[in-house]
Amino acid sequence: MNPALTIDQVRGAIVERRTTAVALAEEFYTRIKQDDPGIGAFLTLSKERAMAKADQIDNLAAAGDPLPPLAGVPVAIKDVMVTRGVRSTAGSKVIENFIPPYDCTAVARMEAAGAVMLGKLNCDEFAMGSSTENSAFHPVRNPRDTSRVPGGSSGGSAAAVAAGMAVATLGSDTGGSIRQPASFCGVVGLKPTYGRVSRYGLIAFASSLDHIGPFAKTVKEAALVLRTIAGRDRMDSTSAEVPVPDYVAELEKPIKGVRVGVAKEYFGAGLNEEVRAAVEAAIEKLRRSRSGGANGPK
Repeated sequence: MNPALTIDQVRGAIVERRTTAVALAEEFYTRIKQDDPGIGAFLTLSKERAMAKADQIDNLAAAGDPLPPLAGVPVAIKDVMVTRGVRSTAGSKVIENFIPPYDCTAVARMEAAGAVMLGKLNCDEFAMGSSTENSAFHPVRNPRDTSRVPGGSSGGSAAAVAAGMAVATLGSDTGGSIRQPASFCGVVGLKPTYGRVSRYGLIAFASSLDHIGPFAKTVKEAALVLRTIAGRDRMDSTSAEVPVPDYVAELEKPIKGVRVGVAKEYFGAGLNEEVRAAVEAAIEKLRRSRSGGANGPK
């Protein structure tokens, strides 16, 4: 199995019958069994649920029926989102045996789009932390260098993607808990605008600041997941009643004329020089694209 599989590659392989969703899920469980003991990204596996969904996808493919956009894609969920019939702990011993009777809306939308939920991911307890060393169960290690932390609180979500143990994952961000671990683990993480994604079924840290968002290997994949989970939800009165655009199509548009703000205060003494160079190079690339050069990064 190629750990760098993308959503498009997974779906394409199933559509073309080069593999099955069941076989792919089994391969990912093999990788989790092999690699996760040294990383600690997972708290609970949901194999029965995953294989039932994978079997459903394979039946659709065998019948030649249209497949949903995330058909057969192996995903995993930060354990602050409740999942019907699957233990949901928020990284805490306080609720370590909590079996929810309903699904978080974002999770339900992922599965409705064909995603196969492999399990629940480790995090700082109740999402309060920035290194995922504060889980009540065990810390998460960074797959890029296991002597280092993966960031937090969604460290399990970032690590699972970086280690190839899931194609995409969901995390939550209250004060950096998607963005920071994505950076630490070298994957794409997106904190959507508040109200863009329903918070229903998210075990709250701070309801007016909590956001659910995707982790993936590429910007395009993050856009695909966001398109899946975004939109108004009657179960969350703070979710925005505005249309969900085609984020993937938006990626193809030029950024000429777009204004990008840069906070100069962040570039003072103490900033790591490698970080400074990388950020300044990105700013320069955006500046050239904005002035009419090649399109910005995809």
